Amino acid sequence: MKTLAKKISTATIAMLLLGVADLSHRSEAQNAAVMNAGAQTITDKTITDKRPAIHANGIKFGAYDPHGDFGAQQSVTTEHLFLPWEDVDLETLRVADAYALARGRNLLITVEPWSWDVDWRLTSDELRRKLFRGDYDVNMRAIASMIAQLKSPVIVRWGQEMEDRSGRFSWSGWNPSDYIAAYRRMMDIVREEAPDTKLMWSPKGQAGLNAYYPGDTYVDFIGLSVFGLEPYDRIVHNGPRTFSEALRPGYDLVAQYHKPVWVAELGYEGSDGYIKPWMETATLKQSDFPELQEVVYFNDRDVHTWPVNLGRPDWRVIEDASN
Repeated sequence: MKTLAKKISTATIAMLLLGVADLSHRSEAQNAAVMNAGAQTITDKTITDKRPAIHANGIKFGAYDPHGDFGAQQSVTTEHLFLPWEDVDLETLRVADAYALARGRNLLITVEPWSWDVDWRLTSDELRRKLFRGDYDVNMRAIASMIAQLKSPVIVRWGQEMEDRSGRFSWSGWNPSDYIAAYRRMMDIVREEAPDTKLMWSPKGQAGLNAYYPGDTYVDFIGLSVFGLEPYDRIVHNGPRTFSEALRPGYDLVAQYHKPVWVAELGYEGSDGYIKPWMETATLKQSDFPELQEVVYFNDRDVHTWPVNLGRPDWRVIEDASN
């Protein structure tokens, strides 16, 4: 397993699990131009803390929270971590485990089958070939072996958004049979090493996702990605969408499996009038989504640029003054 030459300490656990190695390196002028293109369409923004409202008897709530904005919030049930399988010191998972355990939270661990260092990344074909050759079994086994030592309940989410064809991930857009075989291979290793671990299959929520379903015995939870960006909605959807409208397409595609559904990644950004409905309804139990059990907020700036020159949206619930 590759490791970074720079030692990762427990003090940098948040950055370890952040996943920012693949940020684009545009000039300041280019970044400003891209962000201004999206910012020009966001008006009437005065909300300074856009965290979702928590409702009595509502949907459970979790967070990917590298900045610690949810550290003291008692209503958080899941701590979400992102983990590459090539360039990470797995001992730091113990720190994350202690953090979650002290707050009575579960761990949702998204394992991304690549390196966060773009210089180490393989092409899609190279990754697939090496994975099926067994080169990465040792990586997954090391992660699963560490998970078995953790005290918090753990859910593993491997190779998310596999039906997406934008080129964002090396493992997405594969032939469905190849992805299913890879997913099963990795999850079999998890079950061998950490049999108490639950498994999450996590499509993005796009048409065609059903071809990638690995089978009921390999899925304990289904996790969807739901993001709302006001200028994007105006351009692509001809107007703002609500949380329910954004969730509906993916939910309808996975409801047939009768598995607990999560929104494994949630984020929204826009004017007050746009984000308020998202804030109020994201954890509200709705009869239209009977299988929805939990939503997990992605509390950071997006790692990737969005289409139509909208830059990297800032999903963070408390605006970062340094941006």
